[in-house]
Amino acid sequence: MSVIICLVTCPSQEVAGSLAKGIVDRQLAACVNILPGVQSIYRWQGSVCVEQECLMIIKSTSERQDDLKRAILEEHPYEVPEFIALDTLEVSGPYAQWIMDSVGHKGIPGC
Repeated sequence: MSVIICLVTCPSQEVAGSLAKGIVDRQLAACVNILPGVQSIYRWQGSVCVEQECLMIIKSTSERQDDLKRAILEEHPYEVPEFIALDTLEVSGPYAQWIMDSVGHKGIPGC
């Protein structure tokens, strides 16, 4: 089991806040940072779009990844929500322990 970082864009700070509260309440994530004012330029249905969005930076664990992804995909208003999970190369021991404890794990294997 390891700490992961997930990236999810949202159409507004309100949507991001609601999603973040839900996943933290259900212990699918330890923490979510919401960065407002992200400009996204992307191709959608043959057109190039330019939109203002919010970016969620979600801290969780590999064990919670599937449930976290399912929650985001089910509750997100976009037809095709972004969900990108990144492995971490290094996380300080105390911070990793806090993440594990926050999502219901005890102890960090290998640390």
